[in-house]
Amino acid sequence: MSTTDAASAVITLTESELDPWVTHASTRHWLTGPGLPGDSGVLSFAELDREGLRTVADSTGGPEDRLSAELREQLVIGGLLGPGGLETESVLLDGATGEISTTYVLHDRPDLMDRRPLAPSLRTLVRFAEATDELAGLRGQFASYAGRFGPKAVAEASQHLLAVFRDGTDGEPAPFWKMAALIRPLSLIAGRGGTSGLSLDLPHRLLDQEFGPGKVARFEDVDFPATLTHEPTRRFLREVGLPEDAHVFSLDTDVPLATLAEYYADTDGRTELPSGAHRLIRLGHLVEDNSLVVDGATGAVLNWCEPEATLYPLNTDVSTLAFTLWLLHRERAIDAQSDHELTTDTYDQLAMTMLQVLSAVDPTGVTAGTSGRHYWTDAFQDEAGGVL
Repeated sequence: MSTTDAASAVITLTESELDPWVTHASTRHWLTGPGLPGDSGVLSFAELDREGLRTVADSTGGPEDRLSAELREQLVIGGLLGPGGLETESVLLDGATGEISTTYVLHDRPDLMDRRPLAPSLRTLVRFAEATDELAGLRGQFASYAGRFGPKAVAEASQHLLAVFRDGTDGEPAPFWKMAALIRPLSLIAGRGGTSGLSLDLPHRLLDQEFGPGKVARFEDVDFPATLTHEPTRRFLREVGLPEDAHVFSLDTDVPLATLAEYYADTDGRTELPSGAHRLIRLGHLVEDNSLVVDGATGAVLNWCEPEATLYPLNTDVSTLAFTLWLLHRERAIDAQSDHELTTDTYDQLAMTMLQVLSAVDPTGVTAGTSGRHYWTDAFQDEAGGVL
């Protein structure tokens, strides 16, 4: 079995544990020496630490002839981590070449499994994961970005991370790392909880620059229902505003903002409304009969699902809502500039990366957990719906 150094959280294996599966010399050296991180925010090697080396054939538990020849003897050493620390794809090691790839283990249909490249070696994999963690924590080589926010910080951090990933991969890192370099630094666009009284302080005119002149609506006090008493929310809607049309969200601009009770007043009681509907202000429309509402007293942003007559958490407040809409629009622009490289064959990895960025800025989706659905989580992961 593998051993974990608690002091440094490193997982290593003995020479005998590597036999007969790992024959690649430098890979054997890495697994018996420097080892694998036990506390990465990008990768988990918990299964390796617990079970030791296993082949994909052993992991699927099915007849080997249903697996492709190239997958059969690959070694399952860990998994990619999504929001909330949940494992998504399995990370595989080629014991003969040292190359690292990923796959989804399909116990019922192993014949449909395939591999996607991740890194040329364990050393490169660990270095890339460490750099990604350092960006997330604004430490190590990214410590100088602490306290820096805005478009310039985003651009510089993106180039910095991309340079790390290009080094050692002949300038062509795997799509997983390329999208990490393009998407993860977007979390640096806004300052955290300062003068606005909300979770984020967005750069001046950020939404105008992203969505275009005249595409961002701002409100006046006369537009607000009396129950919208949360002053930071009122100020944000007056001074910053929200995009009128953000692909998945359409803002109500034709009439003054209405509470849910007022909006459904002409339905003759046919629509079951939530408790406190008089203080829930409808900001606009989300697709598939969902309304985006803000709690007038607290500023919390919620998803009112009319078919289910249920309220679900959506965003912490209007600042993180604006960030979410900006993030979606920016990702679509980046993808278009790369000739849709991000959404070709790796949509699931893009969705995971986007959700990690969103959860780093606004943990609403993670904290919702199994207690209820989260609109953005579902929308990002819905490849057929084409949100990303």
